Amino acid sequence: MSARTRTIPAALAAAALAVVLAGCGSSGDGSGGGAGASSAPAVPAAAKDDALAAKVPASVSADGKLVFGTDASYPPNEFTDTDGSTIIGMDVDLGTALAQKLGLQAEFQNSQFSGIIPGIDGARYEAGMSSFSITPERTATVDMVSYFTAGTSLAVKAGNPDGLNPDNLCGKAIGVQAGTTQAEEVVTRSQECTSQGKPAIQVTELQQQTDVTLALTSSRIVGMLADSPVAAYAVTTTNKAVEVVGEPYDTAPYGVVLKKGQAEFPQAVQGAIQALMDDGTYKAILDKWNVGNGSIPTSQINA
Repeated sequence: MSARTRTIPAALAAAALAVVLAGCGSSGDGSGGGAGASSAPAVPAAAKDDALAAKVPASVSADGKLVFGTDASYPPNEFTDTDGSTIIGMDVDLGTALAQKLGLQAEFQNSQFSGIIPGIDGARYEAGMSSFSITPERTATVDMVSYFTAGTSLAVKAGNPDGLNPDNLCGKAIGVQAGTTQAEEVVTRSQECTSQGKPAIQVTELQQQTDVTLALTSSRIVGMLADSPVAAYAVTTTNKAVEVVGEPYDTAPYGVVLKKGQAEFPQAVQGAIQALMDDGTYKAILDKWNVGNGSIPTSQINA
């Protein structure tokens, strides 16, 4: 199961997100991630913590890298920069600092979201950092270390011409990204519609969130469900052709995904994240992407 809620996201204001992104280029229809935060101050490198580094399994540390699986289609959390290949975003900056704390170099490999956890189980990736919500279904098969919180938002065309809210989606064309919590949620909502004698939700499920946003701006769907920071970011990248309806709901934490049975590796990751929280690096990264409303004070292992 995937919840990126991909999430589930943190309550973020679209207006706040617009501040950090003002002046950045974008396609205007949501089909691209925009220019990122290349104009924001660089976050200083995190200092290695020898005690935490000693907890990293040799199978991970031997090559000096920490290889993350990520789906770089989920701005502002993880997406490609204007060069079309460099992966940037809040998760990337935080994962990079996390690796530095452990004396490693972060390497982010682009993957379909639904393939990341299987890739971790199959040792293709050493960690997953892609806006994964922490859920009981996930922690039954992988370990997750919390670092952020977010919720689901409904986004619609500007002016909300169909008068949508999360509770009146029956019979409407709604888009979601495959493998996310929202993809599961919309199925449940549709079943509730039909059980009440109402028309089912017309679900469009696409592999990339940017394609879902494009489907909305091109009127192939009338609404989309996505993590709150992602929905807020879409308001900016579409030049406000999209708006968010109401407040985020079903708020829950994001977690770094790790394969089970790796001795003290979860403790190393949790300790590194907590150290970044304590020394101000964490806040600097979230502020860079203007997602500080999703901050949490303490990182925890969910196994």
